[in-house]
Amino acid sequence: MRHRILVTDDIDPEGIAILAAEPRLEIDVVPTLAVPELLDRIDQYDAMIGRSATKVSPELLRRGTRLRVIGRAGVGVDNVAMDVATELGIAVINAPAGNTVAVAELFFGVMLGLLRHVPTAATSMREGRWDRSALLGSELRGKALGIVGLGRIGGEVATRAHAFGMTLLGYDPYVADARFTGLRVRRMSTLDELLAEADVVTVHTPLTEETTGLLGRRELSRMTPGAYVANLARGGIVDDSALAQALESGHLRGAALDVFAVEPLPADHPIRRAPHVLLTPHLGASTVEGQRNVAVDACIGVRDALLRGDVSRSINVAAVSGAEWGELQAAMLIAQRAAALARAVLAGQGLRAIRRLSLRCGPELIGAGNALLSAAALGLLEGVLETDRLNMINARALAEQRGIELAMTEVNQLESPYALEVALAGGMQELAVGGVATPGVTARITRIGSYHVDVAPRKTLIVLTNNDVPGVIGRVGTLLGDAGVNIAEWHQARLAQGGEALAAISVDSPVPADVCKALLELPDVLSATTVNFR
Repeated sequence: MRHRILVTDDIDPEGIAILAAEPRLEIDVVPTLAVPELLDRIDQYDAMIGRSATKVSPELLRRGTRLRVIGRAGVGVDNVAMDVATELGIAVINAPAGNTVAVAELFFGVMLGLLRHVPTAATSMREGRWDRSALLGSELRGKALGIVGLGRIGGEVATRAHAFGMTLLGYDPYVADARFTGLRVRRMSTLDELLAEADVVTVHTPLTEETTGLLGRRELSRMTPGAYVANLARGGIVDDSALAQALESGHLRGAALDVFAVEPLPADHPIRRAPHVLLTPHLGASTVEGQRNVAVDACIGVRDALLRGDVSRSINVAAVSGAEWGELQAAMLIAQRAAALARAVLAGQGLRAIRRLSLRCGPELIGAGNALLSAAALGLLEGVLETDRLNMINARALAEQRGIELAMTEVNQLESPYALEVALAGGMQELAVGGVATPGVTARITRIGSYHVDVAPRKTLIVLTNNDVPGVIGRVGTLLGDAGVNIAEWHQARLAQGGEALAAISVDSPVPADVCKALLELPDVLSATTVNFR
């Protein structure tokens, strides 16, 4: 099967070469498509790769009926309708690390240029002047640098700032103390605290509802008089108009902006006329090395998603930490099939409306908990939703849309560090199904409700409950044998002799409906549930 990929922007040839080397991939590079033409042809492609120039709108995503992956050769995805992509089960893959160094280096380039008046000096020299006395500058050494957002780029800025002899302050409520300590950055508990102490403030956060206007009129007024501001992250995080006023009033000494709320920046925008401001046209990632890196990262991510089903790089399915995606396939399979099994058993008991899905993970799997939760949600919804786009990307979102509460916890008391348990509940009924996915060992279902079992969840699993009396196993085995259903594994469990027992029977083929009915008619069989796993 061949997969078609549309490349809509200028992507480094090294990235395209990675895709072209795969015979199962067909690539169309058309970097100048107008929006109407793009809308007309997007339904021909399984994946699309672009940069910020292409707006991946809700309409585009909905028209892309074959789309499985969107690749973004860069960090930001504010040009992608993420909510719609997730709803449709389309993986969005970016390249968060490829241009990290490029942005960090540009920060120091523009700040040195600003503090030492390099652009003004260069212009004056070209105009035949010698304005040495008017261009007295300032040093970075000894200044307090306030970093808002201590992720990848913020961390690279911090590392380099030490070499300049700067004092480092940081604000990021989503980063652990250990990262601040490792980067030798003093943690500030609030943004206002950082603004009050910093001589230079730089922002390195994504553009979200929370960060839009993060540095507005109020925040800029609270900054140290004579301080500097830099925004090389996303336009809109700093209020450009408020910044222009702060510069005009003299409250701030200077600013460096590489990104703007509206791009290209309008010719009449007041920030263009503000004093002591250094403006660049979104050059943060514009290095040869940075463009090559993000292209390679994005193209590898798209390739692996199409050919191997590896969506570990997708930002709309929670990232896996502490383990490789391939190493977690068994655990995700157990999560998916445990949820499907629990749903089928509960449905056989008359419960159709599941209201809660709980995932409990052993310590070796908790780092992948969100991916496992997505797999469990997928197992819960398979065969329930009428959609051919149900997958790991949208399963959690679709479950929540149906009013199903999702929860995840780490449990150290499970039978193995690689154990997990999926519990479904609705009304007064609840059922937990557990399993173990030890690396290098066949994954097993090890518990169904209160019964301890040991069976591999192959294509079809029969779960029987019966009275614990002689003859039941023989009658069930004979019936299945006569029907041509081959038994791969059989595990019989009971809580106490003479009570009820449970059988987990793995078989090699689907069980016909008339055979399921015949199982229920056998003496002492109390229930029979058949689960056909995808």
